[in-house]
Amino acid sequence: MSENKRMYRHHKPKKVKRWIKVLSSIIGLLVLGVVAYVTSIYVDAKSTINDEVYQNVKSIDEDVGKDKMNNEEPLNILLLGVDKRPNDTGRSDAIMVLSLRPKQNEMKIVSIPRDTRVDIAGQDYGYEKINHAYAYGGVGKSVATVESFLDIELDYYVSMNMQGLSDMVDAIGGINVNNEIEWYDEGYYKKGYHYEKGNIHLNGPQAMGYVRMRHLDPRGDLGRTERQRQVIKAVVDKGASFSSVGKIGDMLDVLGDNMSTNLDFADMKGLFMNYRNVRKNMDTYMMKAEPARIDGVFYFQVAEEEVRKVHDMLAKKN
Repeated sequence: MSENKRMYRHHKPKKVKRWIKVLSSIIGLLVLGVVAYVTSIYVDAKSTINDEVYQNVKSIDEDVGKDKMNNEEPLNILLLGVDKRPNDTGRSDAIMVLSLRPKQNEMKIVSIPRDTRVDIAGQDYGYEKINHAYAYGGVGKSVATVESFLDIELDYYVSMNMQGLSDMVDAIGGINVNNEIEWYDEGYYKKGYHYEKGNIHLNGPQAMGYVRMRHLDPRGDLGRTERQRQVIKAVVDKGASFSSVGKIGDMLDVLGDNMSTNLDFADMKGLFMNYRNVRKNMDTYMMKAEPARIDGVFYFQVAEEEVRKVHDMLAKKN
């Protein structure tokens, strides 16, 4: 055997070992980077949720909701889109009940028109528009009023400033919706924007114009409520997708500035672990109502049969 061949056979294992060490070091650095990133997200998320977003309300017994979550039972969550103005307590422009059924892997979003005439929970309020409940007593009064109206138990609530919805849409890179009617927005949020019929992409301000418009819609507030459900569904789908992982920091900033909920960080982990598959079958429903004018005030009246129908949708035990 020649001297060159002996040298080649002698040095080759060292080169292989050297590359293995380099490759191992690179992989190790990548793993450490991923661990550090995930840890930072975890710490930031826990701090944001527990310190800035979490707010309990007396009208909800949180122990009941936690027991249901631990046993993977159906949950009902009240979603409120609140429009707050300077020197005003605000009103709930969007009122929805999110029903999660993990054993069936299904989720239902039920919308309640904001002008629905109901008996506001508590004494001396009487019958008024359901969105006035928030003005009278914030989230707690809204929870109690919806529970009384539908005869259901709400386990959690999520309240978001409507401007926060715009910021969230931008944070996740926009959303796609299927627009059923064409119109030009001459409003505050996107003056002159053309909402074409069909599948369209919306940024934050455009999404706000999309969910606020009602005067150009033949269905009025009912059409607006339908668009609100569309946007909520699109935000949930996009926010929960893998493509939004790198945008978690921006999403947390939006939540910290605009959202309140009685879901703490442990609850949110429970939702992710035990209820994440409910997105596979997402259905939406809007309560049927008839316009009415009572004592000069416009309302939507919901028939008792419709109230019972929605109660049956949301009160199922399995």
